[in-house]
Amino acid sequence: TRDQAVITTPAMGLSLAWRTAALPVGLLFMGCFALIRLYKVSDYRLVLKALALIIVIGLVLYGLSPIFEELGNYNLLIFFVGLVALGVFTGVPIAFSFGLATFAYLLLGTTVPVSVLISRMNEGMSHLILLAVPLFVFLGLLIEMTGMAQKMVSFLASLLGHVRGGLSYVLVGAMYLVSGISGAKAADMAAIAPVLFPEMKKRGADEGELVALLSAAGAQTETIPPSLVLITIGSVTSVSITALFTGGLLPSAVLGVMLCLVVWYRNRHEDLSHVVRSSGWEIFKGFIIALPALALPFVIRAAVVEGVATATEVSTIGIVYSCFIGLLVYRRFDYRRIYPMLIDTASLSGAILLIIGAATGMAWALTQSGFSSDLADFMAALPGGGATFLCVSIVTFILLGSVLEGIPAIVLLGPLLFPIAEELHINDVHSAMVAVLSMGIGLFAPPFGVGYYAACAIGRVAPDKGIKPIIGYLCSIAVGLIIIAVFPWLSTGFLK
Repeated sequence: TRDQAVITTPAMGLSLAWRTAALPVGLLFMGCFALIRLYKVSDYRLVLKALALIIVIGLVLYGLSPIFEELGNYNLLIFFVGLVALGVFTGVPIAFSFGLATFAYLLLGTTVPVSVLISRMNEGMSHLILLAVPLFVFLGLLIEMTGMAQKMVSFLASLLGHVRGGLSYVLVGAMYLVSGISGAKAADMAAIAPVLFPEMKKRGADEGELVALLSAAGAQTETIPPSLVLITIGSVTSVSITALFTGGLLPSAVLGVMLCLVVWYRNRHEDLSHVVRSSGWEIFKGFIIALPALALPFVIRAAVVEGVATATEVSTIGIVYSCFIGLLVYRRFDYRRIYPMLIDTASLSGAILLIIGAATGMAWALTQSGFSSDLADFMAALPGGGATFLCVSIVTFILLGSVLEGIPAIVLLGPLLFPIAEELHINDVHSAMVAVLSMGIGLFAPPFGVGYYAACAIGRVAPDKGIKPIIGYLCSIAVGLIIIAVFPWLSTGFLK
């Protein structure tokens, strides 16, 4: 804060100290909240023992700091692999695992001032495009509250509900549409599952099959704009947000087709004798009712792609539009839910931004250690050039997506791998699509994928029931991913 105090904004002459003060003030409040929570729910004797153990471990490690300094880049394995893995598998939140590992590495293994970590985290969270994150999270909650998602799903169900596997096709299509409004997958799934699952169960669908398809559809739609992962890529690399939004539509459609092939195969003998087909008038009526909701994803995409508004601006437009439709068209707007929605938005957005900040600090430490240049040399020396690089990227992001979730994996490896892709003459957008879809497979794949367990929680289905059915869906997505990797036009064909 002291360093930033001498810097002023060009227009109003305001000191930047107030902006950077958010970090220490936020840490103070977080610390107070943590202490209050510990006092309420924990055994003070257990807390004191844990605190004493932490102090002892810290003193031992600090005493070993001369040895760590002699190890050089072997410290990367100790702190960024060993310590992070220990934190993740013992339940420490990812942001804190990243932050503690980077702090320990800088303190014990280097002579770099630890205060640099704070400035790196601040830089990672200061990109203007990240303002879109809380806005799109809130927009996702808003379309569920106003009933817009329900209207879209009901219209699709009237179109396809009478064919074998029709509601499964509707689920895939609804995820594609709703993902074009909200960038948060949990919000998308929460908007669709309560509408479709009861009717699908009435038709005899296995609940494990339902949650497997919901989870696979979540992986399929990771590149649909305004994806928070795509926004994150744009913030940590030089790739255009508009190009990412344009390039993300067709790859997701390809994976959707692959999922539909599996749906067709599994439901080809479904008994529909008890299902009543919607009349033409009912379909038309459903379309008119759903039209205001159906228009929103197209408005969002068109505004960003055509340069009418930035991703941040269009998220605000979407919120105003949704409020207008909810109040005046659908007459469904529960004011009592606004405050809980704002709390959910703040908590999820804060978690995302903290992850981005911590991962940015770790990525900077990796770069300063020389690891990024060593990685670039290693990847460039692999036989096969770009094809081998894409194969390695797919495997890497699937593994990291299952362990670290999506955004941390992108923030951590994006700045390292994207320059290598450029050296190998791989289009930035194509490389981003392959990375994001690979990460999506890992994120929604059991037994480690957090997205899979989120789908189970939303569908209220035991996780073990969906493990077997999801294998076929994930295999179909993997085949689609290979097709996308082999044919770059699917990612770049519509770029201007």
